[in-house]
Amino acid sequence: MKHVILSACLVLSVNALPLSAQTQEEGGIEEGFSLMEEGAKLLFRGLMSEMEPAIDEFSDMAQELEPALELLATEMGPALMELVRTLDSVRYYEAPEILPNGDIIIRRSPDAPEFTPPENAPIDL
Repeated sequence: MKHVILSACLVLSVNALPLSAQTQEEGGIEEGFSLMEEGAKLLFRGLMSEMEPAIDEFSDMAQELEPALELLATEMGPALMELVRTLDSVRYYEAPEILPNGDIIIRRSPDAPEFTPPENAPIDL
C-alpha cells in the first residue's frame, strides 16, 4: 500500500513540474489539463491493478458463504420476524447482554414509554 501512495505522489509531482523546454505558448492550459487527466488515469489504473486480487478473493469468499447465508435466512428468518413483531421499537431496548450462565437478555430502556402488547399476543403464565 505504501508503494501505491508513493507512486501516486510521484505521478502527481511529475505532472505538477513544468518541463524546462516547455513554454507558456507551447503548452497552454488545455495541455496541462490533459497531462493531469493522464496522470489521474495512470493512478487509477495502478490502484485497480493493486486491488484486483483482493476484489477477486472477496468475490470467491462471497460465493463460498452464499449457501450458508441462504440457510441462515431460511431458518432464522421466521424467528427474526416474530421478534420484530413482538418488540414495539428497537430504539426502546438496550444492547443484548450475555449472562454468565449463557442466557441472553435484552433489557428495555428505562426512559422508554410503557409497553402495550398487541391485542392478539399470547399471555405468558
